[in-house]
Amino acid sequence: MQLKGYNIVRTVQLRCRLAIGSGLISVGCLLDPSEVRAGELYFDPYALDPRGGSVAADLSVFARGGQLPGSYRVDIFLNRTRIANRDISFILENNNLNPQLTVKDLGEMGVNIAAFPALMALGEAGIVSDLGRYIPEATAKFDFSQQRLDILVPQASLNFNARNRVDPALWDQGLPALLMRYNLTGSRNNSDLGGDTSNAFLSLRTGGNLGAWRLRNNSTFTYSKSSRGHEQEDYTDDESHARENESAKTLNRWQSINTYLQRDIQRIGGQLILGENSTSGMLFESLQFRGVQIASDDSMLPDSQRGFAPIVRGIANSSAQVTIRQNGNVIYQTFVAPGPFAIRDLYPTAGSGDLQVTVREEGGTENSFTQPFSSVPLMQREGRLRYEFTSGQYRSDVNNGREPFFAQGGLIYGLSNISTLYSGVIGSEDYVSAVAGVGQGLGKLGSISIDVTQAQTHLNDSSRHQGQSWRVQYAKDVFHSGTTFTLAGYRYSTSGFYDFKEANEISPVKEEDWRRNYTKRSKMQLQVSQTLGDFGSVYLNAYQQDYWGKQGYDRTFGGGYNVNVNGINLGLSVNNNQSPGNAANRQIALNLQVPLDRFLKNSWASFGGQIDNRHRSSQTLTVSGLALEDNNLSYAVRESLGNQGQGNAGGANLTYKNTYATVQSGYSYTRSSQQYTAGLQGGVVAHPFGVTLSQSLGETVTLVRAPGASGVKVQNQQGVRTDWRGYAVVPFASTYRENRVALIPDSLGDNVDITETVKTVVPTLGAIVLADFKTRSGSRALVTLKNQNDVVPFGASVIMMNNSEEVGTGIVGDNGEVYLSGVPDKATLRIKWGNAANQACQVSLSLLNAQIAGGVKILTVPCT
Repeated sequence: MQLKGYNIVRTVQLRCRLAIGSGLISVGCLLDPSEVRAGELYFDPYALDPRGGSVAADLSVFARGGQLPGSYRVDIFLNRTRIANRDISFILENNNLNPQLTVKDLGEMGVNIAAFPALMALGEAGIVSDLGRYIPEATAKFDFSQQRLDILVPQASLNFNARNRVDPALWDQGLPALLMRYNLTGSRNNSDLGGDTSNAFLSLRTGGNLGAWRLRNNSTFTYSKSSRGHEQEDYTDDESHARENESAKTLNRWQSINTYLQRDIQRIGGQLILGENSTSGMLFESLQFRGVQIASDDSMLPDSQRGFAPIVRGIANSSAQVTIRQNGNVIYQTFVAPGPFAIRDLYPTAGSGDLQVTVREEGGTENSFTQPFSSVPLMQREGRLRYEFTSGQYRSDVNNGREPFFAQGGLIYGLSNISTLYSGVIGSEDYVSAVAGVGQGLGKLGSISIDVTQAQTHLNDSSRHQGQSWRVQYAKDVFHSGTTFTLAGYRYSTSGFYDFKEANEISPVKEEDWRRNYTKRSKMQLQVSQTLGDFGSVYLNAYQQDYWGKQGYDRTFGGGYNVNVNGINLGLSVNNNQSPGNAANRQIALNLQVPLDRFLKNSWASFGGQIDNRHRSSQTLTVSGLALEDNNLSYAVRESLGNQGQGNAGGANLTYKNTYATVQSGYSYTRSSQQYTAGLQGGVVAHPFGVTLSQSLGETVTLVRAPGASGVKVQNQQGVRTDWRGYAVVPFASTYRENRVALIPDSLGDNVDITETVKTVVPTLGAIVLADFKTRSGSRALVTLKNQNDVVPFGASVIMMNNSEEVGTGIVGDNGEVYLSGVPDKATLRIKWGNAANQACQVSLSLLNAQIAGGVKILTVPCT
């Protein structure tokens, strides 16, 4: 190696370390002495040859840390935000790998193509490899080791796109499929007092997907059998059998809860539902219906557009940095072009707290201003419209309830940074109700919403009623003290006010329905929490409801304190419940949890004690934990003691999760009974590639396809591995978001390799999306290539062929060795280390007689 600079040429010692794997080569070198101060580094490839004089491969492309041009799958970052993962072609320009992007690619990334005539002239299919030539100050940098392409474009050159926005063009409606989620539980209780009882419960969620359409049904089956106990008497066998039949009672019930057809409508950011479902409760109480509904879906919005946050507007005199703080913490920072700016993609923050905005100009001068901000749950961002429209037949859940046809609609609109308007109406033949209200930010005082509902009701006894219901909601976050205070509703209703459910579920027989005269009068709910730093946190919840024509209250009160000290959790809670005509029930509970990692990994000991206002008390000691390699076995053993006749009680339970299902079992006992329980939860997905069993399915799932790669772990998924065919189901996925699905290479079999271990999917609601991993079946081999009684030069490229198909590549190491994966028993290797005719050779490779070490086949072959 030579160092050139300051007219100094010195020979220095070079110590290099070579790393080769999966087509990636890196060389790390240490230079000495320290006198070298500056200059140009020239790399002599002959220095890496162990013989010092052999012909070396042409490594000029690596001279400055470069890599071979070609197509690579890369993570694409625009202004440091990841936007995609896909194949990009790179060409070598000035010893750098530059991406070849089309004008259409740039437009999809958010570049304002119309602002650059040179780009417009190229057309959508035009190729751009030098961004700075077309977009001033734009750059593209490829980090080969991280397979990351960083594209930097001034904000002024971009169209507005909210942070974390996923291009709707990437939303995947998923595979056509049939699916079933099941939950089966059973128990048997043997009682010394009341005989034996057997129970079973099956919950099924079935359906099918075709394109954007989702068909779903929810059904349940209940089985119960009980037998009364008898005093011991002398009976003949026939008499005993008859006596048993007389005392046994069996109940079987199959129930279809709802069936509906659903799809998203992306243009209006909403969901269409046909069939049996429920309203959201956005403005009115949630109602079961059979009909049609169309409603906005906030999950289609980027995270930075969900919930309420203000639009921050200002003016920059130059290319400036805008920083937004809340209580001293930086929550947003960006660069803006000269002129007016509007920041519309703040993440939803807590309920209130002014924003401090600082604009730092190019010269270093700063301008600051305050943006007041607070919200209640109904508030929307400026210009955001939420909607819901439903029409159909009401489905009552009480006997003798009316089920009229009705229509309901509601709108919530963000009028400004501090004001939101909302209104809705619901009506049927015998009922009509309308609501209108406003949410208003009050700056440092918090925020408030006020609405009024007017209702006219014709009850089934022919009486007519009308009334109003007023509601106030208040919210305030005191950030500096860590307090969150919410008065989530004080509602006052006049005696003639009925909501829709009340109006239709009052029995036609006056004597059988107390709700006719006991309508709701007022309701109040309070929530307060306070963090105490290292000293834990406290909370308080309170609820009260009273009625017209009825004495007493529905009242619930709860409070508690929690703290964690060196991994030990301590909790104290108080609860009080009361309903009209019944005595109050008050309880105090103490819970302590201590980790047992010093004795048993992933295990805890818990103690719980409680006492109520009737002086009944109990104490429970539980040991629980996780076991097995993936922590997919959970267990708990408990023992308790209670007074007032409760006596000893205890039990144990196990839960095991694997690829195909979740299995549960348990045993418990009291002084007078014993109970055995068992459960099985899971899912079945029938898709174009076959049928796959899984753990219990969520609404949206991912199908992993890695043909031939059985038993491979799915990262961050407890107990999920590919089945014997190489398929697995990731049971939960985030809708309209990028979901990273990764396989763990260490769990691959010796004869299988995967070209990529990570896939990104973007499912729509209810979709079954495919994460398709390409696998190569074959051996892993370390091959030493001989060439004319010598080894093939360092850096030579190797292409592996199988029946004229390229199945792998590699780079030769410094001892003529090349590592290859997915090698068939017979293959052809094409080796090249230059452009001359004598700088290439070929090998007919056979692994039949190779030695095996650590799952890798090792052999030496001549290259001719």
